[in-house]
Amino acid sequence: MALKVTAEEMGPFLDEVFPQVRGMFGIDRLDEDLLVMRLFVKDEHLRPGGTVSGPSMFALADVAAYVATMARIGQEALAVTTNCSIDFMRKPEAGADLLAQCRVLKLGRALSVCDVQMFSEGGTEPVARASLTYSLPPRR
Repeated sequence: MALKVTAEEMGPFLDEVFPQVRGMFGIDRLDEDLLVMRLFVKDEHLRPGGTVSGPSMFALADVAAYVATMARIGQEALAVTTNCSIDFMRKPEAGADLLAQCRVLKLGRALSVCDVQMFSEGGTEPVARASLTYSLPPRR
């Protein structure tokens, strides 16, 4: 499916609809096959023990699924998460950004189903895997 929103257009859209996450994420790749989204890991994302917190990893997975879905349906701010399941598999590398590789598995009229694998930058083994479903607003 051809994309309706480019990576360059997505940044300003996110800043407008979710100003609370401005500067937290970056898009490394966005095409028909894959979205690679980056969490710029800072002190506020860490938990005791010097690793990235679960809520920060959830935010990365959730925003990645949102962006991958928006890229396909257009800028529809009212799409909402209806389900998320995360498997935390290993401790992220301290001091490294987290990268999410997101694939849209199914895009229907009402739902978008995404798979997200998260890696420490430079790592080859996933630190977490998430499955997310988004409810889409009615199309005009």
